[in-house]
Amino acid sequence: MMELYNRSSFSISKLITDNYSTSFSLGIKSFDSKYRDPIFAIYGFVRLADEIVDTFHGYDKEAILNKFKADTLEAIDLGISTNPILHSFQQIVNKYNIDKDLILEFLKSMEMDLTNSYYHKKQYDEYIYGSAESVGLMCLKVFTNNDIEKYEQLAPFAKKLGSAFQKVNFLRDIKSDIEERGRIYLPGVDKEFKMNEESKQSLEKEAENEFRIALVGIMKLPKEVRLGVYLAYIYYQSLFQKIKLSPLKVLRERRVRVSNFKKSWLFIKSFVEIKLLEFEYVYSD
Repeated sequence: MMELYNRSSFSISKLITDNYSTSFSLGIKSFDSKYRDPIFAIYGFVRLADEIVDTFHGYDKEAILNKFKADTLEAIDLGISTNPILHSFQQIVNKYNIDKDLILEFLKSMEMDLTNSYYHKKQYDEYIYGSAESVGLMCLKVFTNNDIEKYEQLAPFAKKLGSAFQKVNFLRDIKSDIEERGRIYLPGVDKEFKMNEESKQSLEKEAENEFRIALVGIMKLPKEVRLGVYLAYIYYQSLFQKIKLSPLKVLRERRVRVSNFKKSWLFIKSFVEIKLLEFEYVYSD
C-alpha cells in the first residue's frame, strides 16, 4: 500500500504542474520517463511555496510559509509526509542527495516576497539565486544522478538558465506584480515603481548573455532530458523576443503571452533544432 501512496503523491505533483504551467509540463513530458516524476515533484514543491506568498490573500502567509518550511524539513528527515506534495519531494531530495542549502535558499526567497516591495541590487541577486538558480540546481541533481563531477561541471550553466528565465518572468509579470502584489524585482526601480527603457534594455542584455551561455550547458545534458530543457529554453526565448519588442508602457498594461498554438509549434521546432545542434556539437568536437 505504501507504493500506492507514493504513486498517488507523484500524480498530485504532476497535476499541480499540468494545471499551473502547460509549458513546463510539456517540457517535462519530453524527458525520458525515469526523469519525469522527479522533476514533477520539484516543480510541485516550488509551485506550492510560490502560491502561499502570491495568492493566499486574507490568510497569515508568514505563519503558513513557516509551517510549510518546517514540514518540508521534517519530511526530508523522516522520509515521509502526510502532505503528498512534500512526500514526493522528500523522496527525490533523499534519492538524489539534493542539498538542503538549495531548499533553504529557495524558501528564503519566498520569505523575501512577504516583506519586500522593491529590491536593491544585493537583494535582487540573492532573490534570483534563491528563486531560480537554486531550483535549476535541484533539477540538475536529478539530471546528473549523483555524478558529482558532472554536476559541478554543469552547475554554472544551470544557474545562468535559471537566472535568464527569472529575468524574463520579472519583465513579463510587471503588471501583476505591481497591481496584485505591490512589489517589483527590477533593480534601479524605486518605491513608486518608476523604470525607464534604458533599465529595461540593460536587463534584457543580461538575460540575452545568460541564454547564450546556458545553451552550451544544455547541449552537455544527458540526451534523455536535453529536448525537454531545450523546449523550455526556446519557449522562454520566444517570450523574451515579444517582451523586447514591447515598450514598458505595454508591459504595464498587459501580460505578454505565448499562445497554445505557438507552444505546440515550438515543440516541433525544438525537436528539429536540437537534432541540428547535436550534429553541430558532435561535428565541432
